[in-house]
Amino acid sequence: MPSATLNGKDISDWSSFHEQCKRTFGFPDFYADSMDAWVDCLSYLRDEDGMTQFRLKANETLEIIVADAEAMRLQAPDILEEMTFCIAGINERYEDYGEKPALKLVLR
Repeated sequence: MPSATLNGKDISDWSSFHEQCKRTFGFPDFYADSMDAWVDCLSYLRDEDGMTQFRLKANETLEIIVADAEAMRLQAPDILEEMTFCIAGINERYEDYGEKPALKLVLR
């Protein structure tokens, strides 16, 4: 299973979150540093749009691992909550199109 690891102890605000996500997921240069853009980029994991460095097969799931998740929960609980909410929404979008959910959040 492909995976992408975010370092929770280095996420203290929205700027650090988006910067780390750009590197980790390979978002395009025009990525807008917003959760709308984050959702858009991760909604095309099985397409050839090049919105991330990942290209999933039909039944694959991308694990988003948050290492030091407790540090992120203490420093930026709102960001962790929003990310969890958005992952659920993205998976729902995939299911609406008859596809398997594409993302799995793993907190370590």
